[in-house]
Amino acid sequence: MPVINRIADFTDDMTAWRRHLHRNPELGFDCHGTAAFIADRLREFGVDELHEGIARSGIVAIIEGRAEGPTIGLRADIDALPIHEATGAEWASTVPGRMHACGHDGHATMLLGAARYLAETRNFAGRVALIFQPAEEDGGGADIMVQEGIIERFGITRVFAMHNNPGQAPGSFVTTPGPIMAAVDTFEINVKGQGGHGAMPHLTVDPIVAAVAIVSGIQTISSRNHYSLDDLAISVTQIHAGSAENIVPDSAYINGTVRTFAPHVREMVARRIRQICEGQATAYDLSVDLDYVQGYPATVNDPAQTDFATAVAREIAGEAAVSDQGGREMGAEDFSYMLNELPGCYLFMGQGDTAGLHSPDYDFNDEVAPVGASFFARLVERAQPAA
Repeated sequence: MPVINRIADFTDDMTAWRRHLHRNPELGFDCHGTAAFIADRLREFGVDELHEGIARSGIVAIIEGRAEGPTIGLRADIDALPIHEATGAEWASTVPGRMHACGHDGHATMLLGAARYLAETRNFAGRVALIFQPAEEDGGGADIMVQEGIIERFGITRVFAMHNNPGQAPGSFVTTPGPIMAAVDTFEINVKGQGGHGAMPHLTVDPIVAAVAIVSGIQTISSRNHYSLDDLAISVTQIHAGSAENIVPDSAYINGTVRTFAPHVREMVARRIRQICEGQATAYDLSVDLDYVQGYPATVNDPAQTDFATAVAREIAGEAAVSDQGGREMGAEDFSYMLNELPGCYLFMGQGDTAGLHSPDYDFNDEVAPVGASFFARLVERAQPAA
């Protein structure tokens, strides 16, 4: 089955919604204008319940089906990024230094398209919970919505989400059972020594030497402390120290990221970085302060729900345009917090040959919005048939 005809009928409306959201990007939890626009559309569609202000600017809307049944959750993220747009599009961001560079404007639009159709037809049993979530990029908005009780409050029994994917054929779907995106941790290391004249290093305690040793030690974790078939990426992304060629500085700063799937690997990396810092502090007789922060957990798809979601995707996109063996990647996604609580599936939908995510040249492909909206809508109808 191709794109649902009724959803195709309001393609122009969806394009207008998406471009309005694109012109007016908001960050983190402060997506109040975005949420107000979404809430206005949902009221126009006639949803049965509209719950605002969850995780500050998140929304959960409820649409009742034709018969008793469970509640399925569909989630779209709504926040933008602190990037200055370079597309030059007529609908480019009107806010300097902010843009929808990850397509969350498109995700929200696809869920709105599904909402409009489902509110009109109600060809399903039970209820659908439409989750519009802030702070995916930074802040873990999904975690906050879970902590604020949306699962129990609305009786959600399974949950689904998707993300657009540049470089993938437009309107195609890719996912995988089990882990699909990595856990993400961050470390900051402050090395504190004693500065002085570069010509008299014996009178200093050089933090640069210790910092270099720490970075070298961290680079051995992947090659010498973990099984090579367990996925792991450790990247030192910042190192700052010094101000002139003849001054030994007082301090040095190191920053980086860790991406893992297995909990035991995640725990091992944190332990080894801590041990390396402690060891180098002793070796160089200075202080090393480590701030290691565990971020989003790994995003893990339920195998049964992945089978179901890919079957629905094949109805919409065709057999050849859907893969359920797409592998996993080291990026992270806070939808993981919802999948930690409920069975569900996260998918990637292709948007064609466009600029990459988080690029100032990126823009969502409006032509694929009806495909995504049709997928969301058909998920509900197939998961909870009316008769």
